[in-house]
Parts: sequence; structure tokens; C-alpha cells
Amino acid sequence: MLTRFSRRGFAKAAGASALGSAASFEARAQPAASTPPGFPAGFLWGTATASYQVEGAVQEDGRGASIWDTFSHTPGKVRNDDTGDIAVDHYHRYKDDVQLMKALGVGAYRFSIAWPRVFPQGTGAANPKGLDFYDRLIDALLASGIAPWATLYHWDLPQALQDRGGWESRDTARAFADYAGHVAARIGDRVKHLFTHNEISAFIELGYGQGIHAPGLRLPPRRLNQARHHAVLGHGLAVQAIRAAARPDVKVGPAENINVCVPVIETDEHIRAAERATRELNAGYLTVMLEGRYTEAFLAWTGADAPTFTAEDLAAIASPLDFVGINIYAPHNYVRAAPDAPSGFALAPITAGFPHMQTPWLKVGPEALHWGPRHVAKLWDVKDIYITENGCAGTDTPAADGIVYDTDRVMFVRNYLTQLQRATAAGVPVRGYFLWSLLDNFEWADGYASRFGLHHVDYATQKRTPKLSAGLYREIIARNALA
Repeated sequence: MLTRFSRRGFAKAAGASALGSAASFEARAQPAASTPPGFPAGFLWGTATASYQVEGAVQEDGRGASIWDTFSHTPGKVRNDDTGDIAVDHYHRYKDDVQLMKALGVGAYRFSIAWPRVFPQGTGAANPKGLDFYDRLIDALLASGIAPWATLYHWDLPQALQDRGGWESRDTARAFADYAGHVAARIGDRVKHLFTHNEISAFIELGYGQGIHAPGLRLPPRRLNQARHHAVLGHGLAVQAIRAAARPDVKVGPAENINVCVPVIETDEHIRAAERATRELNAGYLTVMLEGRYTEAFLAWTGADAPTFTAEDLAAIASPLDFVGINIYAPHNYVRAAPDAPSGFALAPITAGFPHMQTPWLKVGPEALHWGPRHVAKLWDVKDIYITENGCAGTDTPAADGIVYDTDRVMFVRNYLTQLQRATAAGVPVRGYFLWSLLDNFEWADGYASRFGLHHVDYATQKRTPKLSAGLYREIIARNALA
């Protein structure tokens, strides 16, 4: 069922299942011809980063080691043996970076908090200086009129917890909840939106399944399935801990890179097949979070290797959410109706000639930004959806005049946002969009070879320079419409 995984997404094939109860939402496949241009009033425009990718300062102010410190310092694990030791020095340059955001006109900044800064050993006594940097960052954002949106886990698990089993251990799920409650109590007076995990499917499948991300394991199926369960359990327990510790106005949700299923042709039969596929191909992640149960097909597929869980686990995993964040870069599958198949759907191949961006895994399929949120709203009646990551990498070399003419990214953003506007015009409740990323940064196993930023970073000098795409995004934000 699980096949090759990339950095941002993965493809699955699933067995039989009936489509769950139809939700009240029913989006039109096409907006009406008279629909006015632009996004809904109050639409939130933002940008995003992650702690290990931008902060640096890995040994400052009591921070403990993370699995990415260990992994990146293991020869051969990261391209060119790059590390996040310095990254783009956001830890010291955050004030300048906030001014870059202000110049863009964004209304929100999604950043992540490094768990090992707060609890260097993952549990036990908190580091008194652990949240000081985030206090300073949050205050600088608010002073510039930018809302801080914080992610509690963007892959930098404390190494001490990995030494005790990492996500294979239920204790890690409990430790994550304790950490989440601690952070929520500290920053909930100013940060009103918290994400639990970023992309469970990525850090489990790539880190514990394929071994190409930290901690670099290739677990057999039963252990991998159990790690996956503990990660979604950690999400649910963290939601509960945040509710208990934070102020009532703090909202919480996940940021998951869902398996996006696009109908091969936009007819009713293929659309229904894509809905079924979306539910099944996300069964171990978003589906269980929003339904509180593993689908029959998922359990049949795992068979004797199914994770061990309790009814209490499932109730925690399904803790009510205030919003759902989804990271979307590309369509994972094109789906067709298959009336003779027990599942009712089949996957059409993505052929060798399919266009892609600089990174081969990023297939260019703008329609994913329509169908992804549309399926989430239809299947699970989600009322508030945010696109929490979307963007692309490029080589992004400055021209002779010093400008980075990233016309490939301009094309990408314009075409993807055209499809997102199609979704909002059709009534899909997408409330905001976070472009990945504010800055070029450490791009996990790719090191510094891939640049996702709106701002070019000279890694030798740390100089930031807005790219052509930054000008495009600034204009889109100002218009609240495509530019």
C-alpha cells in the first residue's frame, strides 16, 4: 500500500472501503462564470519557516541536541554533508527577517518551536531560556502587525527521546503533550493559533520507514505502523494538553501533507472516486484524526502488522479541532472510477514525461490546490481550512544586476493560486494561505542545494535579497487577488 515517499508527500494504494457519511458541504466543481475575481474578504496571507531549517544557534542558551543535529552530522546523510548548525541565522537576525515580512504585507507568520530548546532532554526540567527567543520573536511580530502562528513539532525531536525509542514509544507521545501544554501556557497570551505536528506522514515515512530523514531508520512494517500510531496519538494528547493549559481563545489544529487525489476527468463518477481515494490514502493520518477510527481497508492492509491501540487512544486522536492545516505541493495521485474494484477507485499512472519543478518529486499540478481542500471540506465537514505550506524550489542564481528572476516560481505561485481562488469561489472554506518559504534555508536531506525562499540568502554572508517572486506575492497580498 505504501510506495515511494518524497520529502513532502507520499503515494499509497488501498483496499476496499465505503465512502463515509456525506458531509453537508458540497462544493461546485467549477465556479460560476459571474464570480468576481479575488479571494474572500479577510483572507489571511502568510509565509512560513521551521526551526531547524532557519534558526542555527544549535548550542546556544541551553538548547539540547535534536535528531537532525545527529543525522546531519552523520557523513553521507545530507547532501554535501550540510548541517543546520548556522542555517540562515534566524536566531540572531529575526528582527531583520520580521521587517522582510512586513515589507511583503503578510498578516501571519508560521514558525516552529524547537522542542530541544524548551526541554533539552525531551522531558524533565524545562530550560529557563528555552522560550526566550520565541518571546522576542512573537513580540517583534506583533509590533509589526503580524500574527504569530506557532508549530510545536516540525521534526526536531530531542535526541534524548530518540535514544529511548522516539516515536516507537508511547512515552514520546506523552512527552509531546507535556511539552505542548508547557508552551501553550507560556505563549497563549499572544499566540492564538497553535499547530501540533507538521506532516506526520513525512517524518514517519521518511524518517522511520525509508531512512532518508532523521533518525534514519528502516523499520519493519509492524514497528513502523506502531510509530505512526504513536505520532497521531501525540497529536491528540497535545490537543488535550493545549485545551487544558491555554486560554480559551487559543485555537489548535494539525498541519498535514495530505495525499492529494485529483479526478482524472471532472465528471461525477471520477470525483466520487477521488473522494474515496482521499479518505483511504490518508487513513493512517488525517482520516483517523478526523474520524477517530482506522478504516477497514487500512486495518486489512496492515493485517497482522496493525498497530496496537485502545478505544481511549482513538478518542484522544479525534480530539475536536478548531481548524485543519494542509500542506500541498503537488497531486499525489490521479484517480479514476473503477466500479468493479471493491474500493470503487483506481490510480492512473503519473507518466515519465509529467512536468516537474527543479526538484523531481514536485510534479506541477496546480489543480491539487483546488481538490485537496475541497475533499477535506466534503469528506469531513471541516469549516476552517488553511493552506499551511505551498511553494517550490529553484536554483535561484542572482543575475548580473543582482536580481533573482525566479520566473519558474512566479509561474508556479500564479497557477496554483488560480486553482485556490477557484476553490474559495466555489465555497470551499479556505481561510488563509502560507507560502513556503520566507527564506532560502536548510532543506533537510537536500542541504542547501534547493532554494524555496521568497528571499535569496547568500549563505556565506547571510545577506537577504527579495526575489522576483517576493514582488509578485506582495502585489497579490495588496490586491487580495491574483497579480
